Amino acid sequence: MKSIKLSILFFLLLGITVSVSAQDAVIISEGNFVRGTVQGTNNAVVRIKLDDESIAEYKAKDVQEFLWNGNTYVSRPILIRNNMEIRFFKVEELGAVNLYSISSSNTMTAPPRKRSRITPSVGVGVGTGTYGSGVGFGGGISIDLSKHRQDDYVQPVGRDFYYLEKPGTGPMVVIPINSNADDKTDQIRAALIQKLGDDQDLAGRINQTEDFDIQGVKAYVNAYNTAHK
Repeated sequence: MKSIKLSILFFLLLGITVSVSAQDAVIISEGNFVRGTVQGTNNAVVRIKLDDESIAEYKAKDVQEFLWNGNTYVSRPILIRNNMEIRFFKVEELGAVNLYSISSSNTMTAPPRKRSRITPSVGVGVGTGTYGSGVGFGGGISIDLSKHRQDDYVQPVGRDFYYLEKPGTGPMVVIPINSNADDKTDQIRAALIQKLGDDQDLAGRINQTEDFDIQGVKAYVNAYNTAHK
């Protein structure tokens, strides 16, 4: 009987641990974070429901990263319409070279619409729209985070855009997986060589590759990070 009670206690504690570890969080700075349930992001802002049921919003420029459904999103600078701005990027691979993705979907639904107040003489409509903006990225790629009316919001189907970062070697470079350009393969190869080319074995394999998909790119980055820990 004692062993059964201990087993039950173990699984209860395990369940609590899993529940806590699966909780989302926004990391503002080292040792400074808030826990809750992330409601969505438009790449510039993340919205999170706190344990007291209140909603908090954090701009990418004001926090380091956030954790959502087991994935990590980090804030990174990127050139947008000739201005350097901060956006959230999802971590795909991490190591000596980092691979990030960013989606064109605005996953942050509109806040509840406030009711209009009407007086006998004046009708006043009060409401706030969703977050959204037209964002142009380097490398001939544009991301449209369209604005939607909050009363007819439709979740858009987005595309993922990928970027390589190698600390100390300049800004991130785009991996145009979704590009329709005739020289897409050459662009991807050039980006990989720029960040991974100091590994001669990988460089040779990259130069021999005639068609790239995102799984292949991830495999190259993972191989580089494994060899350069």
